[in-house]
Amino acid sequence: MSKQIIECVPNISEGRDDSKIKAISEVVETVEGVKLLDVDPGKATNRTVITFVGEPQQVIDAAFLLIKKAAELIDMSKQTGEHPRFGATDVCPLVPISGITMEETVKYAHKLAQRVGEELNIPIYCYENAAQEEKRKNLANCRAGEYEGLKEKLANPDWKPDFGPAEFNDRVKGSGVTAISARDFLIAYNVNLNTTSTRRANAIAFDIREAGRGKTEDGTPTGKKVLDENGDQVRIPGKLKAVKGIGWFIEEYGVAQISYNLTNINITSMHVAFDETDKAATARGLRVTGSELIGLIPLQAMLDCADYYLLKQQRSLGCSESEKIKIAIKSLGLDELKPFNPEEKIIEYMLGDNTKKLIDFDLADFADETAGESMAPGGGSIAAYVGTLGVALGTMVANLSGHKAGWDDRWEEFSKWAEKGQAYKNTLLQLVDEDTNAFNKIIDGFRMPKGSDEEKALRAEAIEAATKYATEVPFKVMETAYNSMEVAQAMLKDGMESSLSDSAVGILCAKTAVTGAYFNVKINAKDIKDRAFADDLINRGEAIYQKTIAIEKETIAFIDSKM
Repeated sequence: MSKQIIECVPNISEGRDDSKIKAISEVVETVEGVKLLDVDPGKATNRTVITFVGEPQQVIDAAFLLIKKAAELIDMSKQTGEHPRFGATDVCPLVPISGITMEETVKYAHKLAQRVGEELNIPIYCYENAAQEEKRKNLANCRAGEYEGLKEKLANPDWKPDFGPAEFNDRVKGSGVTAISARDFLIAYNVNLNTTSTRRANAIAFDIREAGRGKTEDGTPTGKKVLDENGDQVRIPGKLKAVKGIGWFIEEYGVAQISYNLTNINITSMHVAFDETDKAATARGLRVTGSELIGLIPLQAMLDCADYYLLKQQRSLGCSESEKIKIAIKSLGLDELKPFNPEEKIIEYMLGDNTKKLIDFDLADFADETAGESMAPGGGSIAAYVGTLGVALGTMVANLSGHKAGWDDRWEEFSKWAEKGQAYKNTLLQLVDEDTNAFNKIIDGFRMPKGSDEEKALRAEAIEAATKYATEVPFKVMETAYNSMEVAQAMLKDGMESSLSDSAVGILCAKTAVTGAYFNVKINAKDIKDRAFADDLINRGEAIYQKTIAIEKETIAFIDSKM
């Protein structure tokens, strides 16, 4: 079973005092296993978004300490800022990341809310998925009246907190109220405009956000409201679902922005919000100049953005992940106001293993590491890397062909081949390190103690399992390298004729990868005690090997006929 991981994204009502922000944010890492990912302060909004992750109980323990520290250091009776707020820790959402359902995350949100209410005497409203009544699902309803309206709100039976005191006492005067939730991944995203007008920024926000704007008889913001049968103002919906937004002026940048919360990026993505905002701004005589991401973002959201703009440009989607990240940053102008570092803004990169892998080496260091006196990396890892280079060549030809003058109507055909190539390439790259890891597992098995019969049995069992795995990995290299040959074969037949040699070299590299991996399958399989398992891998490997030899011969004959 995979480890349960949740993210916590508390927003504290302090964005100017670095010492307070540091003290509040760093307390989370006093809980073992919790990783602080991001601290993003805003001076004009006087608000800081903090992001940390870990296993559920660890995360709510850390969140409790953060809320406690924020209440100690932030006095809400003296706090001002552009952003709506009603507490020192204004909101504290929990977000399921992996291995955990929303229903389970809600239980942890309630557990945290109860503890904060009872032990810290801070009133708590539970919102979104953690809400215990319909009207509290919307954060805006819970926060209506903000800090200044808390005395009246807490005295209203309809707005009795879910946990904690229902009175505006001296403690609450300083700490304010905290809203705790379990929610889907939310992107806080600001779009920059070439204006200083908050009114014009708001007009665009109303065009876009799901809630839209209130309807008036003359269509102006100050006109007489049009009411429904319940006496509520009729609303004209905005263009995009799962989007909240307001306009504001940011003094530190000297521009107006539209501040969005994209509450479900599967419904409305960052790039769609950007594009629709650009259209609405243009229609109102304004221009979008860039955008700003607050907090972190999933890798897939950035890759989807790159694909969106590549498709609009009728360009191949089969480019590398790093290239797609660059395309997304430039397409959205994410670096307009300050540098955008993917290593610090993309969740998966922040959570990545810091252990240096073979594929992290530069070419010279990789060669030196291979040539050294250690037994790894060996032939299996080298076979996987040669296969990587082979499919990379086929992918290159696909991308070049997609850009060839006169072949504009074929870009999708070549894009699909390039995408396939990238997928094969990524698998083979992963197998470069995995082959070495598998070899190391065998070494670990031989290093196990063997003083007693029980220890000997456990050692033998570990060695057998590790040897099986060390045979399965090169077999996977064989399969992947063989399958990847389809890309270069297609490019030999249908790609740019001037790149025939590149496609052919790609096929020869793939053949070398298959052959080298097959040797590793055979040499490792001889030590496996389970002969049925070993013979099955060898037989399947032999079939792949023979088919690869046939393709190599066909390729050489084809090249000879063309040159």
